[in-house]
Amino acid sequence: MINKRTPKALAERTAASGRDSHATAVCSYIEGEIIAGRMEPGDSLDEAELARRFRVSRTPVREALLQLAAIDWIQFRPRRGAVVAPITLQRMVQMFEVMAELEAMCARLAAERMTAAERNLLQQAARACAREARSKTESATSRYFDANYAFHEIVYIGAHNDHLLELVKALRNRLTPYRRFRLRNPMRLKNSSREHDSVAKAIVDGDGERAAQEMRSHIAIQSALLADMASQLPSSYLALVK
Repeated sequence: MINKRTPKALAERTAASGRDSHATAVCSYIEGEIIAGRMEPGDSLDEAELARRFRVSRTPVREALLQLAAIDWIQFRPRRGAVVAPITLQRMVQMFEVMAELEAMCARLAAERMTAAERNLLQQAARACAREARSKTESATSRYFDANYAFHEIVYIGAHNDHLLELVKALRNRLTPYRRFRLRNPMRLKNSSREHDSVAKAIVDGDGERAAQEMRSHIAIQSALLADMASQLPSSYLALVK
């Protein structure tokens, strides 16, 4: 016997699947814009404009915004709606502390597990960072950020631990706008590149503990650097502690 409700149920499942895919597309777009620095903390997110851009109703847009709010990428404010979420200075410190430990773990495992081909890629990435750190062109900072991103990505993948990879990439993405500001200082670029060399050497040497320590020091924010970084951030980047 044919279930007469099947077509309706199928239609409902199809519609739900469509909403999910639209919401995923909107999520991916907003995440990409934040990571690229085209959307900054404090920027408003217009539901109507996003719906027009993706040619969808507001329902999947709202679903996307709720998903992003659940992972602290955006927040909802009275009379402003959704905005790219700033973070408190205290929370930023805490997140960088966790990031330092996650990346240290990646470096230690990479020293033990990287293939010869991956070690070669890591050394190439370190050289690319050094090249961009020496560059005096206007686009040097942007290019260094891309080279820096690639260097760390190689370390994450070289750890050969899928769960750790998911964790570290999720936190890296949340911190990306703030890491961009850390690299706006030309001296920081040079220091960062030298630190990459130390990390890469320890990994290539197969010294897991040294690799972890070098990476931990590379990521950790010292008090003076943090104060300098906070002074450079637009006020929209940092939430007030209440």
